Amino acid sequence: MDVSTTHRLALPLLHAGQAQKELFHNEALATIDFLVQPVVTTIDASAPPATPLPGECHIVGVDPTGAWSGAETNLACWTQGGWRFAEPFEGMCVWLAGTGPVRFEAGEWTSGILAGHALVIEGRQVVGPRRAAIDAVMGGSVSDTEARAAISAIIERLVSHGLIAPTIE
Repeated sequence: MDVSTTHRLALPLLHAGQAQKELFHNEALATIDFLVQPVVTTIDASAPPATPLPGECHIVGVDPTGAWSGAETNLACWTQGGWRFAEPFEGMCVWLAGTGPVRFEAGEWTSGILAGHALVIEGRQVVGPRRAAIDAVMGGSVSDTEARAAISAIIERLVSHGLIAPTIE
């Protein structure tokens, strides 16, 4: 176990009597700056941009080149001191600018997948766990073709959104 850095973010720790503590402190601040609420410009990029802006971050792809060589799947951020890298950990989340969340799970980054148990809007649950299938609309004593078509369309939409299981016929 390395006692010179923190466990999760690998921030440098200060030690009693340590010379030039400001260097270690500044290194920790620079790392915190890009790891707290990180926003990335690209995911799976293989080469660093030619003229990155300070604070610009990317998720390095699986076959990196140039300054990113050897930093496969890492979070890369451009700073005054050059590229800084952070190795992702299970469950790490970043935000892809203009798109949404990206999560590191099972050794890879996934984008566009939101996982949860419920969707609550203004204190009211609007989507929860998937419910059982609804029986297909069958005949009755009065035939109303338009009503059956409307009910069937509603059921099809609920199934296509994954809110209910498909009917078994």
